[in-house]
Amino acid sequence: MLVVEDEKQIAGFIRNGLEEQGFTVDVCDNGNDGYVLATTQSFDVIVLDIMLPGRDGLSILRNLRKQKNAVPVIVLTARTELDERIEGLNLGADDYLTKPFYVEELIARIHAVARRASGEQLSILQAGDLTVNLITREVQRGGRPVTLTTREFSLLEYLLRSPGRVYTRTQILEHVWGYDFDPNTNLVDVHIQRLRKKLAGTDSDSPIETVRGVGYRLRKA
Repeated sequence: MLVVEDEKQIAGFIRNGLEEQGFTVDVCDNGNDGYVLATTQSFDVIVLDIMLPGRDGLSILRNLRKQKNAVPVIVLTARTELDERIEGLNLGADDYLTKPFYVEELIARIHAVARRASGEQLSILQAGDLTVNLITREVQRGGRPVTLTTREFSLLEYLLRSPGRVYTRTQILEHVWGYDFDPNTNLVDVHIQRLRKKLAGTDSDSPIETVRGVGYRLRKA
């Protein structure tokens, strides 16, 4: 998830609510950086405020659609700005929410636009005999169901989105736990070991590999 919102209180409210539901969330507080993230990284859904420092939300949306970027976008608007909502939908927004709103409604809309955009088939991540269903949150290894905690699921999803890519502990900590944790904590290592054990099952073969001196990666196959 990418959330582009310059009001810190609202951004924090959204981030906390989404992370409690197991989403991995990047937050940006200005339109220029938000546009760079939206065009250089892959997101399932973007939550985009219209009034932003730098590029405004409608400009970001307009350019994404010109580039044939079909990522689902939910725009956030002030309650009285009907014209902005209409323009956003005309530019290709998938949905909108007016402020203030309940995070539960945002989550429901995120699930709805993600299902419409990708369908069940594209909501499945796979590497080798490991599959993760992002809608039902079911995990299987070699046809065997694997039960994960919310945090373990988020960690696996993060690694599985780019099999073969090496992630540092700091990158994993920032994306899965957020920025409020001590970079010297052993949270990442502890959760990686738990995840490895669950994925390995009855044998000792886990798809998560340690790259000595760098971090961790998920094998492509």
